Amino acid sequence: MKRFRICCETRSIRVPCRDFVGQYIPNRYKTTVCPNDESDPTRMLLELCVDGYYVAPGQVHTDLFQRGLCCNYGPLGVELKKNLLEQWWSSIKRSRTQVFGISTLTTGDDKSGEGNPSLDVERLNQFLDADEFNKAQRTQRILMLLRQSTSLRTNLLQGALEQYISWLELVNRRLPFGLAETGLSFQPDGSASRAEATHASLVWFCSPRSSSQWLDHWARLRLQWWRKFALAPSEFSSRDVQVDELQEGASRGVKIVYSFPWGQETLENLWSLGDSELLQTHAGVRAKIQCFDGQKLVVPHVISVVSNMDRSMMAYMHNSLQLMKKHDGKQKLYRRKVLKLHPVLAPVKVALDMGRGATLEQRQVCDGLLQEFLEAGIAAWPGSIDITSSVEKLNTKYDEMGVLFTMVIDENTLESGLLQVRSRDTTIRESKHISEVKGFLLRYMRAAHNM
Repeated sequence: MKRFRICCETRSIRVPCRDFVGQYIPNRYKTTVCPNDESDPTRMLLELCVDGYYVAPGQVHTDLFQRGLCCNYGPLGVELKKNLLEQWWSSIKRSRTQVFGISTLTTGDDKSGEGNPSLDVERLNQFLDADEFNKAQRTQRILMLLRQSTSLRTNLLQGALEQYISWLELVNRRLPFGLAETGLSFQPDGSASRAEATHASLVWFCSPRSSSQWLDHWARLRLQWWRKFALAPSEFSSRDVQVDELQEGASRGVKIVYSFPWGQETLENLWSLGDSELLQTHAGVRAKIQCFDGQKLVVPHVISVVSNMDRSMMAYMHNSLQLMKKHDGKQKLYRRKVLKLHPVLAPVKVALDMGRGATLEQRQVCDGLLQEFLEAGIAAWPGSIDITSSVEKLNTKYDEMGVLFTMVIDENTLESGLLQVRSRDTTIRESKHISEVKGFLLRYMRAAHNM
């Protein structure tokens, strides 16, 4: 099959384009990007997040998203987050055989002393407004309410430490092994009493003799993973944490950061915590927490790997946004926004389009093809959502949504079975028979997964 490529120029970063047979085109094929001073890339991205159904409308949601916190996500934001979490989980599970998934409660007894208390606000207001209580009685009842309150977790580490003993028999008390989990943590925030963030955590238990080497191992592996899905891998980097920045109880630390226009932000923290956290969690039962390091019984050291998946979404979207110059049919120059998310992360792989004035037969073909894609696990955008816009306007919209391919079902499709397939990354159109398109997309996605 003939391969189609596009050759352009670039501002500074090397951008891999993709061809029609499911392979990446080498980085020497580049794209013209408008200068930075023509627009504010961050503001543009946040507007695109709302217009492209990634983030719910409203200043509060875009502010939370920019700060790396949970917000109200739209349909595409939910899918992007799901894809990113699946890739994180898959990479952690594939990296070592002795990694096991767990799930812990978001509330419970706070043994670390770092949790956020969860109060029954309604009962508290009742005590404050009750006239039958004097000041002493009101104070006593509020203190009782505080004692009864649960603690909201601020990280996933504590839950893994608490479950540590439960899974020792699973590994025959042999080191090393890890416990992985994804879920919400509650962050203290200046503008919100209980800001949420989605964290992905690996707690790795290893020999005290090799804990430093394991930290280096995971730092190297994790940076490779972050760069795997990036258009500009150099914008993801790692650095050693200085002594005065170390988390309490940590002897060493590594941060994986992304270079946003306003500065670097941390996506992932890796800490070498020694055995102090484990001993504190299971105080007085040292014998129960010991494992075999060869023939010797030891208290394992803990390596903590924690990723902020909400900020990671912002990083990958920022890394993928391209503003390109293009001439229309009248040779008029305009700017085209494209969200070139990696195919594995892209929330929508293909959009179906019928154009204006679609007939009943076109709708039936579109619905049948949509169902075929969904049954094959291919995320598709239905053409029935917008049947009033022109094909060019829809292409512009789908580029901003990050849709990989657009397929046009027209009268010619009804006669010959051929439809037009347009690539997001090259803008090249190619005719394909309707019986071939599912296989084409599956081959493309397999190639993207195997990069």
